[in-house]
Amino acid sequence: MDLTINEKRVLAALTGSGPTNAEALAEKMDAALESVIQWAHLCADKGLVTLEKTVTEQAKLTEEGEKYAKEGLPERQILAGIDGSIPLAELTKNPLSKIAIGWLRKKNWVTIKDGIVFVNENTAVGEDELALKNPVPGTPACKELVKRGLAEIVENTEWKIALTPEGEKIAKGGLDLREEVATLTREQILSGEWKSLPLRKYSIAKLPKKIFGGRIHPNQQILDEIRDLLFEMGFTEFHGSIVQNSFWNFDSLYQPQDHPAREMQDTFHLAEELPLPDGWEKIRDIHKFGGDTGSTGWGGEWSPEVGKKCVLRTHSTSLSIQYLAEHPNPPLKAFSISRVYRRETIDPTHLPEFEQLEGIVMDKDLHFGHLLGFFKEFFGRMGFEEVRFRPGYFPYTEPSVEPEVWVDGLGWVELGGAGIFRKEVTAPWGIDCPVLAWGLGVSRVSMLRMGLKDLRQLYKSDIDWIRASPVRRC
Repeated sequence: MDLTINEKRVLAALTGSGPTNAEALAEKMDAALESVIQWAHLCADKGLVTLEKTVTEQAKLTEEGEKYAKEGLPERQILAGIDGSIPLAELTKNPLSKIAIGWLRKKNWVTIKDGIVFVNENTAVGEDELALKNPVPGTPACKELVKRGLAEIVENTEWKIALTPEGEKIAKGGLDLREEVATLTREQILSGEWKSLPLRKYSIAKLPKKIFGGRIHPNQQILDEIRDLLFEMGFTEFHGSIVQNSFWNFDSLYQPQDHPAREMQDTFHLAEELPLPDGWEKIRDIHKFGGDTGSTGWGGEWSPEVGKKCVLRTHSTSLSIQYLAEHPNPPLKAFSISRVYRRETIDPTHLPEFEQLEGIVMDKDLHFGHLLGFFKEFFGRMGFEEVRFRPGYFPYTEPSVEPEVWVDGLGWVELGGAGIFRKEVTAPWGIDCPVLAWGLGVSRVSMLRMGLKDLRQLYKSDIDWIRASPVRRC
């Protein structure tokens, strides 16, 4: 039987002795305890030794517990300073009162009435106080100390190692304990000395340790894939600030200032303000009476002060309209992959922040069919062969549509919203031709592509999952 030098040393150290404590064996071999246990497991795998593991628990006081073991629990110290009764206001001046008062009431040592603390009759030493002197794992008093952070449970693991009859037979047959040579020098090879050296044996059947190289996060790979695809389709990328004033995030997109989307449950509102851009009066007029677009607007009042208030952008459409305002002349094809923020309850399909793909196409003679054609082309290249559309509603597009893709096992899955910008959105910036616009939840695209059921997996620091995920085209 082929044995490593360390396995031989374990057998030699155990020869002539019965079951041996791992610590004693490590001391005898002049080796680290962890290494000896590892070598013993290798021997056990070959049937040469037996290992018996015993785990015991020990209760140990924390630093705070040691202090109270000497001075007494806070409630006992406070109680010792009360002579029958004391005003609660005076008692709370004691630094220990924050901890002690609750425990005094829980243990029924005091009664508080009309702002006066009265000491009750039964204030005998409790089990937890006795446990401070000698904590015993598993007892209710010790559990209470652990819960209060005054004690902790420490596990002690002990290994007993002994030779099996087979191991004893090999040990008595003689062991070559010469240090094995793992690497040959040039001189040993040229001189032929290597022929007489105790060489370490290798098994070509044993798999080597798996090596993981650095890689891009799987979600980022898909985002990069989407970005490259849009570049291939002739789009330009644009960017913008996470913090937007309400003018760009809502008003410029023809969302009335009393729209429910502006309520706290959907939007993260900030204390900061940003100034309105030049020409903001046109947006005001659009909201109040439709400006010169022929629309009736929303009516009512429109406040520039509300427009200045800042939010974390709730959608990247706020970036699209700013890009259009700076580039009002066709043709134009642009997109943004941006993080957006909404006040959502976290669950497997909702997060308060996620990536959104925002796109705009502007040119003369564009129509709704071009928008549907783009989605079929885009989703087809992303691996979703079946695409369908259902009517939708958004304040800033008309007509509006919600694209859905077919996913085996899930059925039809909605991925975002799209439409043609209304004149109320584009006219104030001098744009007089159609603008196709869409916003897609690319985090959901990533989930579907990876077969995930929980959106949170995309943002976890799970190194094993990242390593196991297939490498995608970037």
